Amino acid sequence: MSENSEKTTHFGFSEVPEGEKAGRVQGVFNSVASKYDIMNDVMSMGIHRVWKDAMMDWLAPRPGQKLLDVAGGTGDISFRFLGRAGHGHATVLDLTEPMLVEGRKRAEASHLADSLNWVVGDAMSLPFDDNTFDVYTISFGIRNVTRPQEALNEAYRVLRPGGRLMVLEFSQLPNDGLQKLYDLYSFNVIPRMGKAIAGDYDSYQYLVESIRNFPDQETFLGMVRKAGFGNAKYRNLSMGIAALHSGWKL
Repeated sequence: MSENSEKTTHFGFSEVPEGEKAGRVQGVFNSVASKYDIMNDVMSMGIHRVWKDAMMDWLAPRPGQKLLDVAGGTGDISFRFLGRAGHGHATVLDLTEPMLVEGRKRAEASHLADSLNWVVGDAMSLPFDDNTFDVYTISFGIRNVTRPQEALNEAYRVLRPGGRLMVLEFSQLPNDGLQKLYDLYSFNVIPRMGKAIAGDYDSYQYLVESIRNFPDQETFLGMVRKAGFGNAKYRNLSMGIAALHSGWKL
């Protein structure tokens, strides 16, 4: 057996061979695709909409920019970006085709059809040339990537010089007591709500576990810098339940 095939990675709290993770993640999102927007409401108690608006506030899209929205399945970020920019172009890339199908069904998709591309692809091996995009976003997706550092390296590659990276992801609360309370909610309430709303306990259990396994804000900031991004920094949202990381290809 080759060294690479022996490597394992987290899938929630389980250890699985790296080669299996992408397929398992696809299985989760195939399962929840039709309920994905409801899922985000459940996972964040509805606050994800405020967080995404905060992302756009910091990003400040400009007319004519080209966005690559990775793990962008239902188009939430792309629609917001195009609305703020006034005019521009967004490419929505996702590993899971049913997520893209759900995105195309949304009313915004038909109104913005000339400004949108929908692409099935892998964050660790983007099907785009170097120096192609002005902005790269990934929202609640990078924790599901098998090797997040490779995804950040790819983000750097496909951005033009002067391009902007922005990552929105669930993160860690800086206060241990608050974190314990949030964990109690996450592990005891969210999977049960997933079962009640989407008929799917296991996928929601995985998503909660994946949040707890994701690096904290400072560790992830180091990964952003390691990929080559300059002026890298982060902002906590809702005391750290989520965080925005930003970097520039200088």
